[in-house]
Amino acid sequence: MSKLLIGLVHLYQRFISPLFPPSCRYRPTCSSYMIQALEKHGIKGFLMGLARILRCHPFVEGGDDPVPEHFSLKRNSEKKPFR
Repeated sequence: MSKLLIGLVHLYQRFISPLFPPSCRYRPTCSSYMIQALEKHGIKGFLMGLARILRCHPFVEGGDDPVPEHFSLKRNSEKKPFR
């Protein structure tokens, strides 16, 4: 199931994402985060990716937000803004 979801994200990255200007507020981007979370946490990673997408909006500061080692739906506590 994870491989199928990763494949869908790759399709999004290749065909849909280039049609729009970059707007992700985080590093890694939300789609890359989703792939990393799926690889690291399996199907739980999908929930982590969805939570990340919901956090990515114009009213948030953004910055570095790598996939945590343990399952969590919250942003990493180490807040590191872009520079």
